[in-house]
Amino acid sequence: MAKRDYYDVLGVSKGASADDIKKAFRSKAKQLHPDRNADNPNAEAEFKEANEAYEVLKDADKKAAYDRFGHAAFEGGMGGGRPGTGGQGDFASAFSDVFEDLFGDFMGGGGRGGRQRASRGSDLRYNLRVSLEEAFTGSQKAITVPTSVTCSSCDGSGAEGGAEPQTCPTCSGMGKVRAQQGFFTVERTCPTCNGIGQIIKNPCKTCGGSGREQKERALSVNIPAGVETGTRIRLAGEGEAGMRGGPSGDLYIFIEVQEHELFQRDGVDLFCRVPVSMATAAIGGDVEVPTIDGGRSRVKVPAGSQSGRQMRLKNKGMPALRGAGAGDMFIELAVETPVNLTSKQKELLREFEKLSEENNPQLSKFFSKVKGFWDDMKS
Repeated sequence: MAKRDYYDVLGVSKGASADDIKKAFRSKAKQLHPDRNADNPNAEAEFKEANEAYEVLKDADKKAAYDRFGHAAFEGGMGGGRPGTGGQGDFASAFSDVFEDLFGDFMGGGGRGGRQRASRGSDLRYNLRVSLEEAFTGSQKAITVPTSVTCSSCDGSGAEGGAEPQTCPTCSGMGKVRAQQGFFTVERTCPTCNGIGQIIKNPCKTCGGSGREQKERALSVNIPAGVETGTRIRLAGEGEAGMRGGPSGDLYIFIEVQEHELFQRDGVDLFCRVPVSMATAAIGGDVEVPTIDGGRSRVKVPAGSQSGRQMRLKNKGMPALRGAGAGDMFIELAVETPVNLTSKQKELLREFEKLSEENNPQLSKFFSKVKGFWDDMKS
């Protein structure tokens, strides 16, 4: 039976590019997979035919010879042997030849280039508490971080004396081994080197062959002015050391700003609740209030002020993180009722109350509403 044209076998035109030929073969190979062709006795022969066509058309020299002479290019002495030797074996052998090309991306990182001799270290997190004053001014904080660092004895190689690791004899450095199971070629992580592709015959006594050792490391962290709870600071390369000389991870500092006994924070604004006497609230006066920078400000309390009244001190709040300007500080008045009065004070307050019935508009308004409510209930 005459051989079919290789381009017809793969379903591509004669002018198809190398990528088009590769895509066509991938599609054809997947169509002929044993799991999809349990009832097709011709699947194995068709796959061999497709594999033979691909072996020729993927090679630029063989393709040029085939385009000029056809199948005759590989018969007799013209082509140096048959192109599809992989197509003359059994189905499993042929499928094994293209297994890596088809499925390498899904089996641990792309075939032969997928193994990793060194791996990046893990990122670390450190929770750092700072005071509101430190968040206002910014500061330098010294911290101690328990982490894995590059082994000082083997310089991260994992081998005693810093010797170079050797290629794994089981997988020949691939990091994976293959086993034939019927129609399938199964690829697994090498049990000898655990996928690294290398082994250490004489492991470092300090780190046990990992290339890392546990230590506490002292670091200085720059806390910028204006940080808030949840602010994250990244220190590149200060995380866990990599395996077998791989790059280090990063260290992330998460800031928690402690609550303050005088100030409450809302973004860049600050709030301070200041108690004032009943007399000061009634007739007015001045109160001295603290500011976050350690200074003092005098605030004028208007006559007749009630609890909850706020006054603003412009630009006395927190600085904007990595920005210009600052927030404001709000003073909230809390009118305090006097306690532990003497007899004289009580007498004076009773006299004051008699003389000030018309000076309490909210009180008069409230009881007027109460009287109306009771009258409605009676009727």
